[in-house]
Amino acid sequence: MPLIALTGGIASGKSTIAARLAERGAVVVDADRIVRDVQQPGSPVLADIAAEFGASMILADGTLDRPRLGAKVFGDDDAVSRLNAIVHPAVRVESARRFADAFADDPEAVVVYDVPLLVEARVGDPWELIVVAHAPADVRLGRLVELRGFSETDAAARLAAQVSDDARLAVADVVIDTAGSIDETLRQTDQLWDDLPGLIADRAR
Repeated sequence: MPLIALTGGIASGKSTIAARLAERGAVVVDADRIVRDVQQPGSPVLADIAAEFGASMILADGTLDRPRLGAKVFGDDDAVSRLNAIVHPAVRVESARRFADAFADDPEAVVVYDVPLLVEARVGDPWELIVVAHAPADVRLGRLVELRGFSETDAAARLAAQVSDDARLAVADVVIDTAGSIDETLRQTDQLWDDLPGLIADRAR
């Protein structure tokens, strides 16, 4: 019942890897999806966000105004820390529940936690393997501009706001180089899947 962490910086190709692992049979638990789920209208997390950052963070229909909250905290380390103190504990509880459900359904399941903030929040958890999607910063900046419509200034700010590539690579058991073609990324992902038992055994030694 291996539990694998998959992380990577913005525009690193992490979602491509996660989707391929799901195709190969992994159960993928998406941290970003959990964040959205624990912030649903009426949730304690949403109430705490409103109490901490103001009622204006909640739209008329009761949902979180994500752009407004993002603008409020982006670039403000103290505000980010206060937000994380609200959100991360709830995400930890919910992710643990989803891991347990997956293993209850299939004790032999390979569960992959797709988690952008691994280094910042979850690196000490008992993973059987940590996989890092990696492409140089200039490649990821180009993707943000060309594929997601960011300005170069905004793209650079997003990259700068994240933990360094060196910090991610330092915790990696496996690095998937995503700087090339999608086919090359998929080839490496397939190799990872085929090699999983040996990689996990090696890490456990």
